[in-house]
Amino acid sequence: MDRQEQYRNRAEQVLLHTYSRFPVVIERGQGVYLYDTEGRAYLDFGAGIAVSALGYGDADYEKALVSQIGKVIHTSNLYYHIPGIEAGEKFLKASGMDRVFFTNSGAEAVEGAIKAARKYGKKKYGQERYEVIAMEHSFHGRTIGALSVTGNEKYQEPFRPLMGGVRFAAFNDLDSVKKAVSEKTCGIIVETIQGEGGIYPASQEFLEGLKELCVQEDILLIFDEIQCGMGRTGTMFAWQGYGVKPDIMTSAKALGCGVPVGAFAMTEKTAAFSLEAGDHGTTYGGNPFACAAVSKVFDRYEQLGILEHVRKVGPYLEARLEELVSQYGCLKERRGTGLMQGVEAAGIPAGEIINRALDQGLLLLSAGNNSIRFVPPLVIETVHIDKMVKILHNCLKELG
Repeated sequence: MDRQEQYRNRAEQVLLHTYSRFPVVIERGQGVYLYDTEGRAYLDFGAGIAVSALGYGDADYEKALVSQIGKVIHTSNLYYHIPGIEAGEKFLKASGMDRVFFTNSGAEAVEGAIKAARKYGKKKYGQERYEVIAMEHSFHGRTIGALSVTGNEKYQEPFRPLMGGVRFAAFNDLDSVKKAVSEKTCGIIVETIQGEGGIYPASQEFLEGLKELCVQEDILLIFDEIQCGMGRTGTMFAWQGYGVKPDIMTSAKALGCGVPVGAFAMTEKTAAFSLEAGDHGTTYGGNPFACAAVSKVFDRYEQLGILEHVRKVGPYLEARLEELVSQYGCLKERRGTGLMQGVEAAGIPAGEIINRALDQGLLLLSAGNNSIRFVPPLVIETVHIDKMVKILHNCLKELG
């Protein structure tokens, strides 16, 4: 029995069995590679589910965290602290929003966004303005509120009854959304690019139509940018590439590049009729340590030219994936933007390809309708893309 098997056996004895983990025990990372306890290298095209945008071992990022540990990690939100102020300023500058609330996770950010929309509707129009429209095949998190606006029966069914006041419409179908609108609607929540649902970008017409509808009806437009944001599409937030600004947006994952942190932000117009003192809170959210991470992430994005880099390598990844789709009948279609890509498999489970790739030192993720998801660190280079494609060639040939 090797060390990895020993660790896995120990884990199975103590951890709640809520995950189907790959049989790998990760010990360290460097650049765009992760290494297991046996020293084997894995080219990482999952980035901890789109989290580790800076890859592993970024010295400036690590120094900032160590420096903050030496000062103070936690204060609660009863007091001001400098990292929180600096992180807030940088987030608002990058997003163009006006007010931000830092959370511990993406699901908490969605919870906050829902509460903010409901408070807005009730404060302006009365107690019956509380319904939220969400999209089919969406994913917003696993807390009860976030799960209630997640359009996937598989995730919802075991936990019903969920939060009421949610209607579902078809993604990229504006007429479907319009039919769901009522005098009770306070908000519409949509992923700018559906992630867990299979990597489906919203169309330009759909987002523009949602914006027009929300302005006409005074409904808050909420964009979930938890996975697709923070530079993954070549703009800091995916909605900026469409030129359609939400009233509320959520962020997490790469926001802290590994330190657990999320955020929801809103415009001043929204804030004027939304959450007030006592309406919302968090003990850990936005603490000095998490905010030091957020602040340094924005610094490193600027110093490394991350957005420009994604705009350069994103099209290269798209082209190489298109080559694979054209060569193998078991691959049906490529979808995505920048460094958030999906390839749908046909006639063979995507999981088989992903497991075969793992055996050859490549980490990939699945998504939605039998798709392979590609969300590598944003510092990935074309040489790494070429290596990934070569490994996939080998896997697909072996699978026939």
